[in-house]
Amino acid sequence: MRVLMAYDSLSGNTKEVADIAAAEVRRLGHALDVTYATIEHYQERGDYDLYLLGSWTSDYGRTPPEMKEFIAELVDAKGKPEHVAVFGTGETQWGMEVYCGAVNRMAAFFGSHYPTLKIEQMPHSAKDTAAIHDWVQRVIAQREESPLA
Repeated sequence: MRVLMAYDSLSGNTKEVADIAAAEVRRLGHALDVTYATIEHYQERGDYDLYLLGSWTSDYGRTPPEMKEFIAELVDAKGKPEHVAVFGTGETQWGMEVYCGAVNRMAAFFGSHYPTLKIEQMPHSAKDTAAIHDWVQRVIAQREESPLA
């Protein structure tokens, strides 16, 4: 399966989640391209079987401008992909109603039927690493149940 992971990270927390998730995708034997919220180098590579999008949350539950721009470029270049799973980091100190709001917004925009992954701040424990591995495994398994186009 061909997978594109694109993420935006302000402080490095989302990048840490992306790094752990990328290692798990590769461990499971899938081809993976990773980009820091830029589509330009991946437009010519054709379609992917699965898109993993990750972001931090800005402005009380909003998707950061860089990730919004990536999504707009992706949709302009490829149309709205059917198979998109979303992950992100956030802080509950701002309130549960906005916690990882970018994750909720992106998943809703794509109409994603995949589980989402939300990590409080940075992945700092074995529990966080296990949650990331579990999320990747569930997303990959769900995608494998759908016919590859």
